[in-house]
Amino acid sequence: MKTYFLKMFGYNLFANQQLIQTMEVNGLPAVTLKLMGHLLAAEQVWLERCRLIPPSVPNTWPENVTIEQCKKQVPERYNDWVTFLNEINEDEINKLISYHSFTGDYFENQLGDIVTQVLNHGTHTRAQIGQQLKFAGAKSLPVTDYSYYLRVLNS
Repeated sequence: MKTYFLKMFGYNLFANQQLIQTMEVNGLPAVTLKLMGHLLAAEQVWLERCRLIPPSVPNTWPENVTIEQCKKQVPERYNDWVTFLNEINEDEINKLISYHSFTGDYFENQLGDIVTQVLNHGTHTRAQIGQQLKFAGAKSLPVTDYSYYLRVLNS
C-alpha cells in the first residue's frame, strides 16, 4: 500500500503543477488561488496530524494566496509527504491517528484512510479549480487524468 501511495503522490504533484500552469495562462482568477491555497493548506494540516504535531496554520483557508507561494508549496508538500511515507513501515499504514478538528472535535482514522482523504481531496479541489477557470473563460484545461499521468511517466 505504501508503494501505491507514493505513486499517487507523484500523480498529485503532476496534476497540481499542470493546473498551476493553466492558472497562470488564464490570468490567475482569485478564486482559483484561494482553492489552490486551500488544497495545499489541507495537505499540510493532514501531514501534521499524521506526524502527531499541532497544526502550524489556523485553518485550511489561507488568505491572500499568491501563485509564487503555490509554485513553492506544491513540490514542498510532495517532498514532505514522500519523506513521511518513506519513514514509516508498511504496517503503520493501518495505525490509528488521533487528532482534533479545527472546531475541537476529536477523531481517529487509520493512516491509510487519511492518505486516501488527502489524495481524493486534491482531485476534488483541482476539479473545482478547473470549473472556475472555465467560468473565467479558459478555452482548455490541462489533461490531469491518472491514465495520462501514467503515459507521461512511462514515456
